[in-house]
Amino acid sequence: MSPLELNLDEHLDLKLERVVDATPAEVWAAWTQPELLKQWFCPRPWAVSACEIDLRPGGRFNTTMCSPEGEEHPSPGCFLEVIEGRRLAFTDAMTEGFRPTGGGFMTGVVTLIPEGTGTRYVAVARHADPEATQTHRDMGFLSGWGTALDQMLEMIHAQRG
Repeated sequence: MSPLELNLDEHLDLKLERVVDATPAEVWAAWTQPELLKQWFCPRPWAVSACEIDLRPGGRFNTTMCSPEGEEHPSPGCFLEVIEGRRLAFTDAMTEGFRPTGGGFMTGVVTLIPEGTGTRYVAVARHADPEATQTHRDMGFLSGWGTALDQMLEMIHAQRG
């Protein structure tokens, strides 16, 4: 068992779980191909202006979000776990090569489980303390991550033709 499969802590973790009309391969591609990720990763009218992915443990996962006013918010990070087609774990507490940043807000874990013709999509945001968890909750974790997932699905469905 991966250490990231441990039970959730209701005081430190937030979870979005849905069964979606997309295959695990389609969702995996959306998460791991920069040009695809840039199309859905943050709720509109925000956008991702830059994305770098080195898909391996310790590899970079850098995104830059851009506000509607053009203000950029870089988020350097790294992958902690990469299980092809099944799970991605990433954090902003470290950058490429597991270099500590001296900070960080969260660790994300996205798990894809085949279910029927779709995927059970489980996204967990883990935090260091209850205050950070509450901050993320107040920022609109469920609605924001849910909207981003809806945007991902729109993109996937449009690609199907």
